[in-house]
Amino acid sequence: MFDQFDNLEKHTQWGIEFVEKYTKFVKERSEIEVSYAKQIRNLSKKYQPKKNSREEEESKYTFCRAFQQTLSELNDYAGQHELIAENLTTQIINELSKSLQELKSERKGHFHEGRKAQQQIESSWKQLEACKKRFERDCKEAERAQQHFEKMDADINVTKADVEKARQQAQMRHQMAADSKSEYSSYLQKFNQEQNDHYYTHIPSIFQKLQDMEEKRIEKLGVCMKTFADVDRQVLPIVEKCLDGMTKAAESVEPKTDSNQVVESYKSGFEPPGDVEFEDYGQAMKRTVSENSLSNSREVKEKSTGKSKGKLWPFIKNKNKSPKQHKEPLSHRLNDFMTSKPKIHCLRSLRRGLSLKLITLNSHVRNLIEGSGPEDFSHLPPEQRRKKLQGKIDDINKDIQKEMDARDGLLKMKDVYVKNPQMGDPSSVDPRLAEIGQIIEKLQSEVQKFEGWLAEVEERMPSKSDSNRRSVIYETQNNTTTVSNNCAQDRESPDGSYTEEQNSETQVKASTNLNPTSSTPDDDDEFDDEETLPTIGTCKALYPFEGKNEGTIAIAEGELLYVIEQDKGDGWTRVRRNEEEEGYVPTTYIEVFLETNAKDSLKSA
Repeated sequence: MFDQFDNLEKHTQWGIEFVEKYTKFVKERSEIEVSYAKQIRNLSKKYQPKKNSREEEESKYTFCRAFQQTLSELNDYAGQHELIAENLTTQIINELSKSLQELKSERKGHFHEGRKAQQQIESSWKQLEACKKRFERDCKEAERAQQHFEKMDADINVTKADVEKARQQAQMRHQMAADSKSEYSSYLQKFNQEQNDHYYTHIPSIFQKLQDMEEKRIEKLGVCMKTFADVDRQVLPIVEKCLDGMTKAAESVEPKTDSNQVVESYKSGFEPPGDVEFEDYGQAMKRTVSENSLSNSREVKEKSTGKSKGKLWPFIKNKNKSPKQHKEPLSHRLNDFMTSKPKIHCLRSLRRGLSLKLITLNSHVRNLIEGSGPEDFSHLPPEQRRKKLQGKIDDINKDIQKEMDARDGLLKMKDVYVKNPQMGDPSSVDPRLAEIGQIIEKLQSEVQKFEGWLAEVEERMPSKSDSNRRSVIYETQNNTTTVSNNCAQDRESPDGSYTEEQNSETQVKASTNLNPTSSTPDDDDEFDDEETLPTIGTCKALYPFEGKNEGTIAIAEGELLYVIEQDKGDGWTRVRRNEEEEGYVPTTYIEVFLETNAKDSLKSA
């Protein structure tokens, strides 16, 4: 292959370019792995739970925890792809880059040595040619000098001195020719030796070095290609563990547990409503129809209407966590208003319902802005309040235990200082001990406060005996058939709180019959200036209510008030303290007693 020197040079250059090409390929693969790992990490971070109450509430469900575990495993999975990129860089890209520098330097040395040998043999060939031409020239000069001598020697007219000179010139030329021949012969022998060494020793040695260099390059490429696969194979066990973790998280989902969590989260602690009492509408049919019985017929109609508007509390949807009144279509109410003036109570109730829903919405928004509610969780239903208070007590007890452990540690340290004064001053621990003692006392007072609230809640939570006792009280106080038919029936609002709903339309009509002047509007001023409503019963405050919202009234626990308008299904009852002070209170905060002579009953109480 001594004549393929140029082709070998091209081939080795292409081999180096191929190594550069493969290095670029691995580098791009590494960049893809880094980008993929970054996207996976960003995806995992995007769906990680935020530090807010909603996410903490969701974390108690098994499927939420399974998803969080999946995100954690996915984050580790991304880390394995980052490891792939790192190993590709260190084990392949860096190694190939280093090998490329060595290959280029080695190739350059080999071809420099080959060119030098080629130049040397060419120089020897040129010197051989010069010796050959000089020998040829000297031979021709010697032959011409010999012919000139012979010519001079044959000419009788030439002097002896000229002949002698010609003879000496011929001898000198012959001597020069002989010397040139000897030099040519010697250099020819030397050139042949150099040429033999060039083609049989130097060039094959250079070609062997180039071959070794190529084989080393190819071997390095093969090792890197194997490493390219091994880098992925090395992380497969970890990736397998990540996938197993995701599978285990998915298998940890427990539908029953989650559904029980929902039950526990929204369990109010109130008892379901009692049986609905029979309402006898046949009594109105026995009466004699006359011109004076218009109000009675209206009363019957309102009773039937009120019955159709009974509330099915388990299925009511309410986004604002306030009971929504189930009403007739507005067109029906407007038609009734046009045909019968006394039905203006329907529109008044409609306006009242809208205003109360605004009050409830404003209260809800205020609670969202100000926080989760009062410290004693009095805004929650009894069961939820009990859970919150118990959780608060457990948290404070944990803090107390932590402070007590810290105090025990300081006491041990002080004891060591007392026994070994060189280790420290025992009095230096006293300020911290005093501080911890104050903290423990404060926490213990907090525990007592919350335990008092908890005992109060557990005492007030209704039981079967309380329910029976309450039904007996109702039967004792409400003796007439009309009152018993309109007795308050407990209803539960969708957010877990209970309201006491009665046949409000019938009660309004009954009060209308007793006070016809109070329910007959003169003009449209009825919508702007309402007349003083009659008292339809009394109530007793079960819990204190601050009444901060517009249209509400503050009440104290155990306070007795007049009921002037019953709950229309929105969770609010209108009460009056005196002639000037009246407003709405939550129905769940009071116990209503309907009586025909409410004022007398309140005075006697």
